[in-house]
Amino acid sequence: MMKVYVLRLGHRPARDLRLTMHVFLAARAFGADGVLYSGIRDRGLEERMRRVVEEWGGPFTVEYVEDWRRAIRSWDGDRVHLTMYGMPVQEVIEEIRKSPMDKLVIVGGEKVPGEVYDMADWNVAVTNQPHSEVSALAVFLHELFKGRELLKRFEDAKLKVVPQRRGKKVVRVGEKA
Repeated sequence: MMKVYVLRLGHRPARDLRLTMHVFLAARAFGADGVLYSGIRDRGLEERMRRVVEEWGGPFTVEYVEDWRRAIRSWDGDRVHLTMYGMPVQEVIEEIRKSPMDKLVIVGGEKVPGEVYDMADWNVAVTNQPHSEVSALAVFLHELFKGRELLKRFEDAKLKVVPQRRGKKVVRVGEKA
């Protein structure tokens, strides 16, 4: 079965703390198996994401990579770079989906070096307009999984949302809703 991992390029804790965490959260919620990140190592970020997985379920992994070039080059599967300059997602998603290879979905942080465009098997645009890597990632994964990720059940979750028309309700798994 195809595995999907997300590589977040160039994490800068002072500037990107919330945004990188949101990339991780979107990756998990929309069906990725884990994330890799480069830039400055942030053990606090890693720990916060591990706590999310512990409370809300998994499996989902977080790994720091010192050398993103090596991570991309050594990836044994398809490399998909999300960029507003790529081919429209709706034109290439079927081809990407048909490949049984594991996927490495690359999203930028700081300015993405030009060599990433050459290292990718696909440069994919979710619109050709400026927007965030979080929204591009969510839409791409939604398209890749044909919406089935919305039905995903997370193993060993301790918390669960009880859907409400109004208000919010979260229960510990095993408690009555």
